[in-house]
Amino acid sequence: MDRYFFDIQCGGEFFADEEGLNFTDQKSAEIDAMQALIGMAKDSIFSNERPDMAIEVRSATERLFCVSLISRKNGAKH
Repeated sequence: MDRYFFDIQCGGEFFADEEGLNFTDQKSAEIDAMQALIGMAKDSIFSNERPDMAIEVRSATERLFCVSLISRKNGAKH
């Protein structure tokens, strides 16, 4: 098992993961990061906030991947 650290960026804030979680492989960590981001997004919608948010996943030695949600600001056109 490998330890993965999930650093969170939400709005202008950054929260470093000091403990990490153990997963059998990177695919499992990717799924968990996506599910965590979905949960964060749901919470922000119900509180009427729509900040940009991301979870950067790293090992003890390197950045591995990032999942992110970029919110369209009110009044923005496609």
